[in-house]
Amino acid sequence: MHPYLHARENPDKPAVIMAGSGEVITYGELDKRSNQIAQLYRSRGLQIGDTVAICMENHPQFFPVTWGSQRSGLIQVAISSRLTADEVSYILKDSGAKLLVGSKQMLPILDQIKSLNPDVGQLVFGADDERNMDAVLDSMPITPIADERAGVDMLYSSGTTGTPKGIRLPLPEDEDIAGRNALGALAEMIFGFHKNCVYLSPAPLYHAAPLRWNLAVQALGGTSVIMEKFDPEQALALIEKYRCDVGQFVPTHFVRMLKLPEETRAKYDVSSIKSAVHAAAPVPIPIKEAMIKWWGPVLNEYYAGTEGNGFVFCNSEGWLAHKGSVGQPVNCQIHICDENGEEVAVGEEGQIYFEGGAKFEYHNDPEKTESATHAKGWTSLGDVGKLDEDGFLYLTDRKSFMIISGGVNIYPQEIENLLVSHEKVADAAVIGAPDDDMGEKVVAVVQPMDMADAGEDLAQELEAYLRQSLSGVKIPRQIDFRADLPRHATGKLYKRHLRDEYWANNDGQAK
Repeated sequence: MHPYLHARENPDKPAVIMAGSGEVITYGELDKRSNQIAQLYRSRGLQIGDTVAICMENHPQFFPVTWGSQRSGLIQVAISSRLTADEVSYILKDSGAKLLVGSKQMLPILDQIKSLNPDVGQLVFGADDERNMDAVLDSMPITPIADERAGVDMLYSSGTTGTPKGIRLPLPEDEDIAGRNALGALAEMIFGFHKNCVYLSPAPLYHAAPLRWNLAVQALGGTSVIMEKFDPEQALALIEKYRCDVGQFVPTHFVRMLKLPEETRAKYDVSSIKSAVHAAAPVPIPIKEAMIKWWGPVLNEYYAGTEGNGFVFCNSEGWLAHKGSVGQPVNCQIHICDENGEEVAVGEEGQIYFEGGAKFEYHNDPEKTESATHAKGWTSLGDVGKLDEDGFLYLTDRKSFMIISGGVNIYPQEIENLLVSHEKVADAAVIGAPDDDMGEKVVAVVQPMDMADAGEDLAQELEAYLRQSLSGVKIPRQIDFRADLPRHATGKLYKRHLRDEYWANNDGQAK
């Protein structure tokens, strides 16, 4: 299906509702606007296979732009609205984008980007100069372009472990813009999305999961409720107000909702939720247990990447029987391999490889593509994990985050999961810092619920709490406190930034 089909059948149905402003875009408006955008692209010389970039906050025109790209056979690069001008410029140059679409809110940085990239045209919603996208679009026909063809996205990694890399997928073999994609089929068959679903979207649209899940909702004919910015209480209020029955979350969303006062949580009726999809990182076991107790067995977890090379799924019933798992493979086979690429025994940890998923490449980085590819053609996202006897996958951590202390491999995720389940902890990151004796030492950087609690007493309390569950080698040798951690808006932690601070002076202390 495609939104234009829903526009014919039900043009006044809301396709998008902006949570803060209440602005509504109907399917009729979405179809007309995306046609105008496709017409605009052709008028600017953009042809099938060319690249266009979009850099906006969660803006009501995000979806007309994206569907306009999709029906033009273009490759759309969604760029984080939180990046600097230099960082955006890198992506524009690396992707070969010929046009950048932005918003009025982004004008200060767009002006800098324009001076750095004079050859890349800009069109900006709400601008009061020649870049005014609204004025240009108003002159465009609302009819489809003559050479409609399905396009594709090229999204860049968030840069949590290095320079962002574009994940290049081929244009769909099926040129029909109404052709079904794999995620749309999964959304309907496994996750319970349907033509009348109301989907709560709490995360930034430039990220792969929120963007693609919303497109799946609109392809089915549902309604997307878009939060401009996540707020835990507002999320609960929106579920009640719009009777949202599906949504996609990350672990930090669950943590923040659970840490609302009990009386606040009890104010809102969330019984409409039938499928709470979550990914990005495994949810700590106590957190997921609490969410299932609160919302019911409606949590549906998956493990996958922007690369699209494999998909692993776990519903609440499967998770309760295999706590800590991210599920079983749906469209692929899983192989766990050691450093030499040899498969390990069931229950042993190693690098996770997918067999049978979609092919991809890292744009302009053949070395990274090669490093993610096994000799047998399997591909990896760089994560470490294990399989149990029932074929359920458990994630240990990213290979690049592993700490080697005194020759012992330590994965931070296990420690972080315990820390964040403590009632006085809002967020936590565990990294390896230099140590003259052990090579690396385990350091925990903690964001308390209340910074007034930060200090030696809390550090000792957390250490005692960890010792109840962890062996001595995993206990942080150092616990530091911060008001905020460098976490990406999608929930991913910029652990590399923290690690760089502690290694800058090679003394195990932050700069």
